[in-house]
Amino acid sequence: MPVHLLTPAGLMQPVPYHHVAIATGNRHVHVAGQIARDADGSPLSPGDLSGQVAHALRNTATALRAAGACFADVVRLTCYVTDWTPDKIGPFTAGIEQVSEELGLPRPLPPASLIGVSYLFEPDVLVEVEATAVLD
Repeated sequence: MPVHLLTPAGLMQPVPYHHVAIATGNRHVHVAGQIARDADGSPLSPGDLSGQVAHALRNTATALRAAGACFADVVRLTCYVTDWTPDKIGPFTAGIEQVSEELGLPRPLPPASLIGVSYLFEPDVLVEVEATAVLD
């Protein structure tokens, strides 16, 4: 595996993600923002942050697999959530937990950022997930 995840002493702990990813490899995989839509573009889990997080991660896994990668190869996750407030962390993490085992998400997660935004490209989209992976 070309990715080594770590959380050095002196950085905030515990957190649900590692602070550092060290990757060696020649192929970089950049997955565009994935949302809770099926292959036909139909919305999944409208109004449900947990459900949308789970579906967006499933779509991210599908994109990674198409490149020959999986979440073990991910060096960075970026999540955008509309109208973020701290009370949304429960539903957000519940969405991750829903698919953690199914998708083989490493625990803690790779380095990650959760960014609150006022609006994503459609009013029903509550979350968007981007991933970067490195392969040998």
